[in-house]
Amino acid sequence: MAVTSEPRAQEGGAAPRHRSATRSLLRLWPYVRPVRARLFGAAGVAVVASCMGLVIPLVLKWMVDGPVAHRDPGGVWLGGALLLALGTAEAALFGLRRWLVGRPLASVEAAMRADLYRHLQRLPVSFHDRWASGQLLSRATTDLMLLRMFLAFPLTFLVVNGVTILAGFAILLSQEWTLGLVLMVPAVPLMILCSLFESRYATVARTVQDQTGDLTTVVEEGVLGVRIVKGFGRHRSQARAFRALSERVRSTELRKARLLAAIWALIMTLPELAIGAALVLGTVRVAEGDLSAGTLVAFLSTALTLRWPVESLGFLLAMSQDAATATDRYFDVMDAEPAAAADDRLRAAPSRERDEERPARERGQEGEGGLRFEGVEFAYADAPPEEPPVLRGVDLHIRPGETMALVGATGSGKTTLTALVPRLHEVTRGRITLDGRDITALSREELRALVAVAFEEPTLFSATAGENVLMGAADAGTEELLRALKVAQADFVHALPEGIDTEVGEQGLSLSGGQRQRLALARAVVGHPRFLVLDDPLSALDVHTEALVEAALRRVLASTTALVVAHRPSTVLLADRVALLSEGRIAAVGTHQRLLRESAEYRSLMSGQEAEEGERSP
Repeated sequence: MAVTSEPRAQEGGAAPRHRSATRSLLRLWPYVRPVRARLFGAAGVAVVASCMGLVIPLVLKWMVDGPVAHRDPGGVWLGGALLLALGTAEAALFGLRRWLVGRPLASVEAAMRADLYRHLQRLPVSFHDRWASGQLLSRATTDLMLLRMFLAFPLTFLVVNGVTILAGFAILLSQEWTLGLVLMVPAVPLMILCSLFESRYATVARTVQDQTGDLTTVVEEGVLGVRIVKGFGRHRSQARAFRALSERVRSTELRKARLLAAIWALIMTLPELAIGAALVLGTVRVAEGDLSAGTLVAFLSTALTLRWPVESLGFLLAMSQDAATATDRYFDVMDAEPAAAADDRLRAAPSRERDEERPARERGQEGEGGLRFEGVEFAYADAPPEEPPVLRGVDLHIRPGETMALVGATGSGKTTLTALVPRLHEVTRGRITLDGRDITALSREELRALVAVAFEEPTLFSATAGENVLMGAADAGTEELLRALKVAQADFVHALPEGIDTEVGEQGLSLSGGQRQRLALARAVVGHPRFLVLDDPLSALDVHTEALVEAALRRVLASTTALVVAHRPSTVLLADRVALLSEGRIAAVGTHQRLLRESAEYRSLMSGQEAEEGERSP
């Protein structure tokens, strides 16, 4: 649960130097397109409502120069009624705008979140190995909320306020062009300031959103690992680490606040100075008789109406930059290539070229069934170039209906080898075949319908015990479920408060380690898989339960082709043959008795001498 000082490079960091906020936001168009009619309609309604506000000063001009100057009470009442009607209509139109965008934009957010989750499920395991879960969570929650808020308010009002400012200045110049020019003086410095603000704010906005993702990771790890934290009395050190990261987020947020305060102060000050200058100049001209009082009132009222559209520029630009950063972070994930796309590209390669890459002896073995590893090498993508591959030239054939036990010292690559069969990782070189078919030629769905897996560290979901087991076969019924529970000796579920319908809680932590492992084993066997890959599935069981599971598992293994990672002789005895994996290579293959006679390394593993020597070593 280490806390890093900076967001990890692959998860972003600072905003790209030449990033265009507009180009980033345009990537949202496919999601906005289905609701474009209501969004454009809402913008049109808001423009009409805002322009109604510009009509009010013209009514005031008519009232001052007309009914007020001529002492006509009826005209004053008429003007007041007209102002009331304009204000009511403006409020109603803004309410209509909010109603138009509320439901559609909630749908846009939901669609983006669903696409993100679906895409995460399709990405390879190597992607999830590199990315912190908190970074992904923050993209699915905070970032998408920012995008919905941007589409609902800043996007609309960037258009509305832009149109209002242009229309307002056209009215000002038509009323009194000299005073209008006075108000336009701050336009150039404001545009320069906004450009500088945009580039600086973008960098800070990206940093704080990445740091929030790191903070989410720490919170998630602290909650999921609360038993470890409490068990080792590490709550104070974890709290200190959390406070340190919170302080970094706070410091970056304050930088954002200072930038926003500076630009807002300037945006508010410069127009106010211009309005003050226009007021003084206009008052002098009214006193000299060059300008009517009504025109000055209308001019100043129009200028004051334009205060909010101008002053909101800083706020709207800040929200736009936040949204552009959130869009970049969202598409950082969505642009990652899913496993299926890599499959399509591989299958699109000319089959003859792929065939020529394999030795003739390998091509001659395609007719053989079972599970075969042919010259398999594997290295993690982020491993240093000088580091040797985890697996080096693995050749292994598990015949149809045979159970092969895979043994080896810690770190020899057993778990990595088993993860290659369901393509949780992709082989670096060589190939793996199922009944003579290269697994890369199979779709992910077809492959995982053939291969069932159970890992040493069982993962359960916040669902019922029965639902967790049936994840192994969506079309399995109650009979298959009960059979799988019996094979895995998981009949304990019937004693739970609601039987198989009992919620097991997040990560299944309401169950013991052995109970979780038995449910994971039941999930692997429920679908009668043709190929079964078990990564030491009995490590958390007591001796008595292990014997019962092994007895039931023998019947299952008799009708499937299985690769079983084993650490104990009792598990090895389930297998027809044993493969010894040493330093990433298959060092020996044979029956348990044969390897005991011929392999000193195997005898050492089975007798526990290696572990004892490790304990005696300094």
